[in-house]
Amino acid sequence: MTSLDDLPLRDELRGQSAYGAPQLDVPVRLNTNENPYPLPEPLVARIAERVTEAARNLNRYPDRDAVELRTALAEYLSRTAGHPVAAGQVWAANGSNEVIQQLLQAFGGPGRTAIGFEPSYSMHALISRGTGTGWVSGPRHADFTIDTEAACREIAALRPDVVFVCSPNNPTGTATDAATVLALYEAAQAAKPSLVVIDEAYGEFSHRPSLLPLIDGRPNLVLTRTMSKAFGAAGLRLGYLAADPAVVEAVQLVRLPYHLSSVNQATALAALEYTDTLLGYVEQLKAERDRVVAELRAIGFQVTESDANFVQFGRFADSHAAWQAFLDRGVLIRDNGVPGWLRASTGTPAENSAFLDAAKAVYATYGTEHTEHSGGDRRTDKESA
Repeated sequence: MTSLDDLPLRDELRGQSAYGAPQLDVPVRLNTNENPYPLPEPLVARIAERVTEAARNLNRYPDRDAVELRTALAEYLSRTAGHPVAAGQVWAANGSNEVIQQLLQAFGGPGRTAIGFEPSYSMHALISRGTGTGWVSGPRHADFTIDTEAACREIAALRPDVVFVCSPNNPTGTATDAATVLALYEAAQAAKPSLVVIDEAYGEFSHRPSLLPLIDGRPNLVLTRTMSKAFGAAGLRLGYLAADPAVVEAVQLVRLPYHLSSVNQATALAALEYTDTLLGYVEQLKAERDRVVAELRAIGFQVTESDANFVQFGRFADSHAAWQAFLDRGVLIRDNGVPGWLRASTGTPAENSAFLDAAKAVYATYGTEHTEHSGGDRRTDKESA
């Protein structure tokens, strides 16, 4: 049997693990930050109509530049993020991961470096490695916010080509304020012109306004979003960015021909017609998240401030054993790889109540371990976000 060791694999990929999450058949699954609400039936019917229309022309390639979809996404951002965006400033791809990959193909690559502030979304590091881009982990405070002064010093010394800022941050849920982003951007431009990417996959769940207005007058600042979370369309695989039109032109140099299928474009357009309904589910999830945070704290857990559709809580002397204890009670949550902490997605009210019941039992057995968070003591998160 041939193994990876027998193949002429690139050196930086040796010893790495494929990205994935447990998909276990348990009553309550709160490990992958999915929106727990199925799409409403009228939207399902509208998707069928649009896909039927698209199917009549599947013998032809899709709109290569997805102009209708990008126009609709620009209108959505302009209305909900409080800042006007033109279609020429928006680009769409198969999930925000492909958007990130295209950005790294265009602005990263061999001999170039990216920096992110871990613990954070592990795909930033994984896609960096996959594109031959060097990866450096930057500093965070014990409360998981970015250490702005230390980060700016590291950017000045490292002179990276790409800087990632995840807000709200996955897996911790913490948001990054505009002042921090601006400080990092200025540091990156002073070192050398570098691309700064704000990953706002969970932006619709935040208590804070979107960071979208910051792209104005900053041609090297990019904001990425997804339809997987707020739109409840994880199975669609549709992500997008907003930036200076020159950035959109740059990613078109590396995109695959006709990368976004007619079916994907039709489905996304149908979902955007139901924005108000879907954002109503977001408000329900935000209220449930806040309930979960309050009840976890009442039980005795420490909970990181969350602006996302999940909560990080602890602290455990053995987080994996605690994770298993939840699973034994029929609740699948996430072992982030952050020592002492676990993460739970926000589900339906019934799912959240089942999780909280399990949390009471787990707390009674495991309690919490009061240890300081160490920015250097991290395991790489390999599971799906």
